[in-house]
Amino acid sequence: MNRRSKPLPFAEFVTLLALMISIVAMATDVMLPALDVMGHDLRVVDPNDVQLIVSALFLGFAVGQVIAGPVSDCVGRKPVIYVGYLVFIAGCLMSIFATDMTVMLIGRVLQGLGAASPRIITIAIVRDGYEGRAMARIMSITMAVFILVPAIAPTIGQGIIHISDWRMTFALLMAMAIVTFIWFALRQPETLAVSERRQFSFSGIAAGVAEAVRYHAAVGYTLAAGCIFGAFLGYLSSAQQVFQVGFGVGEYFPLYFGAAALTIGSASIFNSKRVMQLGMRYLTWRAVIGMTLVSTLYLIPVLLFDGLPPLWSFMIWLLATFFCVGIMFGNFNALAMEPLGHMAGLGAALVGSGSTFISLPLGWAVGAAFDGSAMPLVAGFAVLGAASACIMYLTEKLQPQ
Repeated sequence: MNRRSKPLPFAEFVTLLALMISIVAMATDVMLPALDVMGHDLRVVDPNDVQLIVSALFLGFAVGQVIAGPVSDCVGRKPVIYVGYLVFIAGCLMSIFATDMTVMLIGRVLQGLGAASPRIITIAIVRDGYEGRAMARIMSITMAVFILVPAIAPTIGQGIIHISDWRMTFALLMAMAIVTFIWFALRQPETLAVSERRQFSFSGIAAGVAEAVRYHAAVGYTLAAGCIFGAFLGYLSSAQQVFQVGFGVGEYFPLYFGAAALTIGSASIFNSKRVMQLGMRYLTWRAVIGMTLVSTLYLIPVLLFDGLPPLWSFMIWLLATFFCVGIMFGNFNALAMEPLGHMAGLGAALVGSGSTFISLPLGWAVGAAFDGSAMPLVAGFAVLGAASACIMYLTEKLQPQ
């Protein structure tokens, strides 16, 4: 750990970072049970268009990372996070008072734009003091802690909807942002020394980007992560429809959704325990291949049952797939960031925004293909898993020995 300033106790450090990272997951998941109601209240004509409420968040998130990372390299980590929280809160206020889809989408883009700062700069904060397998361990533990939030977020959202309405889910997000903002401001020291800050200039950023894209690992693993996140975003966008419209689970949707989220958390814990011994590439390879094979084989029963196999079999597929996804999430970030330690802020921005921009059209394609069955989702994981495996193979083939 970097000793330029006294670090937080390990448990507090990981918990705080997990809360900061989880703001995106909470903003994504807490209103999922209410998407149908939101679509009705906001006068959405095509039911699949309500998925834009999820996608708009990630559009802002992708743009925000491009800005937050480089600026944090110039002025320090903390000021940029402060601004991010303020933008996020403004977006929550717009969503609370939205009366049509346009205002809602603008509010969601602002939420994503603001959430990018705490989400992406936490990676830079970790990279300021850790590297390699130690960084992967920190990121995996952080993922394991933060995954509890999306696991329970739909249940929280459904509870709020029962006693109030969907607008109060955004009030909850705003309260969460305010509490985390204060905790971070009071307790977390600045991790980027003044002497190590880069002078802000567009030419400097362009030079940094030009340098970053020369690293095969940074580009390749970012592309591979984008494919996996694209499949995952397709799931996030269509999960409510798949479970409630396709399988008819009704108000039990948060339980099924939470079980899948907890599987990602358990995989992150497993990864944090094994990555120091086995290495990131070893575990990531097996996760990518495992997800691709499981999804490809599951297409057979999906076809046999006309797109809607028994729910128990769908859950077995989903849990197995998400265990693999949980291993990949932390490792892909760490693998892509390995050669970018000297430019952690810009590097985190490029890796994060690059993978998110890649995932947006892929996730939209998977989600928008929803036809009342599980076929588009399962096929999406199979195809994008295979694409990720091919990209990993080419990346390691091109790596200098």
